[in-house]
Amino acid sequence: MSIVNETREAPTAPSAPSPSPARRLSSVLDRKPKLRLGMLLSLPLLWLGLVYVVAILAVLLTAFWSVDNMTGELHRSFTFDNVHAVLTEQLYRSVTLRTLGIAIAVTAIDVVIALPIAFYMGKIAAPRTRRWLVIAVLTPLWASYLVKAFAWLSLLSGKGLLSQVLGWTPGYGVTAVILTQAYIWLPFVILPIYTGFERVPNSLLEASADLGGKTGRTLRSVVLPMMVPAIVAGSLFSFSLTLGDYITVRLVGGTKQMLGTLIYTDVGAANNLPLAAAVAIIPIVIMGIYLVVAKRTGALDRL
Repeated sequence: MSIVNETREAPTAPSAPSPSPARRLSSVLDRKPKLRLGMLLSLPLLWLGLVYVVAILAVLLTAFWSVDNMTGELHRSFTFDNVHAVLTEQLYRSVTLRTLGIAIAVTAIDVVIALPIAFYMGKIAAPRTRRWLVIAVLTPLWASYLVKAFAWLSLLSGKGLLSQVLGWTPGYGVTAVILTQAYIWLPFVILPIYTGFERVPNSLLEASADLGGKTGRTLRSVVLPMMVPAIVAGSLFSFSLTLGDYITVRLVGGTKQMLGTLIYTDVGAANNLPLAAAVAIIPIVIMGIYLVVAKRTGALDRL
């Protein structure tokens, strides 16, 4: 009888399944964090670019077009007439200076009011009190902008609360616009300054006191220099929002105009989009300069 040697093959390990496309993509993103961040931000930045940047560029391009005064037809031929009118006519210079003055006044008032409030919140108040103060600062933001503007419209009228309590009211005009805007934008100024005070180390205040520095000297020489970026960050909100506002001045401004009302009038009543776009260049340029100055102070890092 012959013996047949049967060869048995050694068992082979099962081959690993090939990774799915999703797993391969996940592995690549895990090794390249910059690519992961780029993919995460690409869609929001694309949306911002299309909705905001492209829209602004389209408006600026419109400033160099013209409108037929007889038919109202828009001509897309290149012209500097609108920009030249905005730069040379007295009306636009006066309104620009008035708008700039109101924005500066509103910002100054808000900063002066916000500094002691934010200092108390950030350095003096107990944690529980601080939480309630933050809620109190945020509470006016829950109300509509129009509700607050109409409230001041009633408050400043001849039969309003100011007239009944004080027997005097500033009426409607530049003063009314400054008071209303200062009230509306105050929370936006308090919060960045409060955050800045929180970042000031208490050890610096204690060291100043140990070296004989009084409260006033400590605030001037130690705290305020460190607070400049936070103050500028808060001022960005009040200054920019006042610069472009047109609703408040239409409600409580009386016959006074600001850049926002000129743009609104040219688009709505006059149906002159190129001229309105040319006027819109003024606040854009002003804010561009202000942002460059703010960036040098480090204020943009506090936003």
